[in-house]
Amino acid sequence: MRLLSYSYLKKGKMKAIYDRFSDSQVIFCKINGYYFVYYVRWSENDPIVVTQDLIEMEYLLNEEMDTLDIYLTRKRNN
Repeated sequence: MRLLSYSYLKKGKMKAIYDRFSDSQVIFCKINGYYFVYYVRWSENDPIVVTQDLIEMEYLLNEEMDTLDIYLTRKRNN
């Protein structure tokens, strides 16, 4: 999966588009210094989004935003 584009929204949120889900918008929220998936505006033209896809989306956006170190050390991974 590749991150195609992203843009900033109000209140610290971001919108991202990925190549596997090009018709769906993924909304991220920033908390504790890293971004996590807040919700997906899913399109029926795209495959169903599963948990592994969400994890990969978070990884790619945090890598792009240079917050990957914080993301990898969050409580859920400990």
